[in-house]
Amino acid sequence: MQGKGAVNALLEIYGNAVDGLKATVRSISAEQLIEIADSKTANPDCRSIQTILTHVVYAGFGYATTIMNRNGHINDRPPRILLHDSQSYCDALDDMMRFTQSVFADITDDELETYDESSKMLTGWKQRYDIEQLAEHAIVHILRHHRQIHNLRKR
Repeated sequence: MQGKGAVNALLEIYGNAVDGLKATVRSISAEQLIEIADSKTANPDCRSIQTILTHVVYAGFGYATTIMNRNGHINDRPPRILLHDSQSYCDALDDMMRFTQSVFADITDDELETYDESSKMLTGWKQRYDIEQLAEHAIVHILRHHRQIHNLRKR
């Protein structure tokens, strides 16, 4: 069996980031979830904690789907769904992590990095990433939005 140390490290760090976000989300009431935090933003994903979490889950499935489709598969990520309570978002984050882990099940450390731009995956925002770069982006995405939610709750 080929090495999986780096793959497992990425998944562990991603899982830790998701667990940290879930710990914060669990303490958010249904009222806080839907409260408009920024009525002036042009970004619909940043209007409330609910829209931020919807974006985080949708993006997480998107990263994993992009990786799954890297060899020519054509699979769509699940649709964007607004949920109405914190536990539902925690469950959705768990589903997203299980899906991500299933995508990485057959990926070895040797597949994580490529320096050939033509072999990298084209994202929905038109940047090219190898598997490791996209996984690292996914981790930081969770951390950035966790920080955003934390800061919104301090207001």
